[in-house]
Amino acid sequence: MRHPTPDPVGPGQESVWDYPRPPRVEPVTGTVTITLGGERVVSTSRALRVLETSHPPVYYLPIDDFVPGALTPGQGSSFCEFKGAARYLDVHGGGVSRPAAAWNYPHPEPGYEELADRVAVYAQQMDECTVTGEVVTPQPGRFYGGWVTSQVVGPFKGVPGSMGW
Repeated sequence: MRHPTPDPVGPGQESVWDYPRPPRVEPVTGTVTITLGGERVVSTSRALRVLETSHPPVYYLPIDDFVPGALTPGQGSSFCEFKGAARYLDVHGGGVSRPAAAWNYPHPEPGYEELADRVAVYAQQMDECTVTGEVVTPQPGRFYGGWVTSQVVGPFKGVPGSMGW
């Protein structure tokens, strides 16, 4: 399959086409928040992000930083060739519940151990997700969980025609 032409990179930006494969895990500078049902379900300065070629970053937040009751076991599972077996979690806030709106890797593969006690959340299912005060845009497509900010440029996996990237 032919890969797309990367979008131009401006000052302070990074291209998802410069991200590695296999993915890299790195700490996030600043605060990450998620709001659901008008309630802040997490605010943390201890987030990690996973960077993978063609994908906007996926943010992993410490499970312990979520408000009590915000995460419960959900239905379903999936498998990542790099990170291993994922379980899904339901997210609750302000009287609203979003089934299977989050996932984590309880026993990640070598190289991804620091994700074990962290959760990633689908931004499109929340009221609002922010990174250092900037409201994120969900990665295109129904399966992907990346968060798009002004810091990253694409094109991003998940847009129509990107299945073979």
